[in-house]
Amino acid sequence: MTQQSPDPLLNPARAPTLAGVERAAAKVAALLPQTPLLPLDVDGATVWCKAECLQPVGAFKIRGAWHRLTDLTPEQAAAGVVGVSSGNHAQGVAWAAKRLGIPATIVMPSNAPKMKLAATRALGAEVVLYDRVTESRDAVAAKLLEDRGGTLVHAYGDPWIIEGQGTAGIEARAQLNARGIDGPDKVIACCGGGGLSAGLALACPDAEIIAVEPEGWDDLTRSLAAGEILSVGDLSYPTECDALQTPQTWPINFAVLQARGVRGVVVTREDVRHAMRVAFEKLHLVVEPGGAAALAAVLAGKVDPGEATLVTLSGGNVDPKHYAEILAE
Repeated sequence: MTQQSPDPLLNPARAPTLAGVERAAAKVAALLPQTPLLPLDVDGATVWCKAECLQPVGAFKIRGAWHRLTDLTPEQAAAGVVGVSSGNHAQGVAWAAKRLGIPATIVMPSNAPKMKLAATRALGAEVVLYDRVTESRDAVAAKLLEDRGGTLVHAYGDPWIIEGQGTAGIEARAQLNARGIDGPDKVIACCGGGGLSAGLALACPDAEIIAVEPEGWDDLTRSLAAGEILSVGDLSYPTECDALQTPQTWPINFAVLQARGVRGVVVTREDVRHAMRVAFEKLHLVVEPGGAAALAAVLAGKVDPGEATLVTLSGGNVDPKHYAEILAE
């Protein structure tokens, strides 16, 4: 099981902090170039799109994974890590683990996109499949840790992961400031479990944060409105946003989001598909359905842009045939 460290910074029960985001940002800056921040005109207003789909693994998840795995003790690293993921976090953990020489096992849904399963395995990670509707991935991961040992690297319920994802906000703020823009004043984030939204809430303390979920998987939106953590009602509800299919958020994420007054917004399948086409036509970017949710909320008029609005294009791992069908509509 996960070993406890006397260093409070290495305590998995700690709360994520802005200082932690800044520490993670220094690590990420030493490893990866900044992703582009691209302007997009939306009905006369400019929104700034953070192209995380251009990361080496095609998604922002590499940020949190690198921050988490580089803080493992030598003993923890030798014992390996176990992650849970719909696909993008899997690739982030596998990429970081391969670079650091750490054994990695990822619990992934059996109906995850084939390209995400193949990419995770190609990076050297072991993949353990589970049924998204009838099994709990957290329970599967817990059993693996009990049997094998190692450290859990959760997709969003982890202080390092939250801090690492927030580094996208640190970068974007610097990129805006370099253009003479004071911001962001509004951050619109694609949201599954809330790791990215929570990280951005820490990284951009003066900005309004809006978390965007796909219809049927809007548990965080309902949770924030109700003031308590609620679960997805129907785990078999169909959605193309596989990257955002999480059954419920974790208290560590919810505490950050609640403290910052974050609100949720829900987008439809049609909203998301339209955003994918706009990203291709106007920005020349390949964005997967889950990665287009934030832009979808703006284009559908569900969120009004501010003076300096940041929009996350959080992933671009989409099956080519499926993507071509969407573009052809």
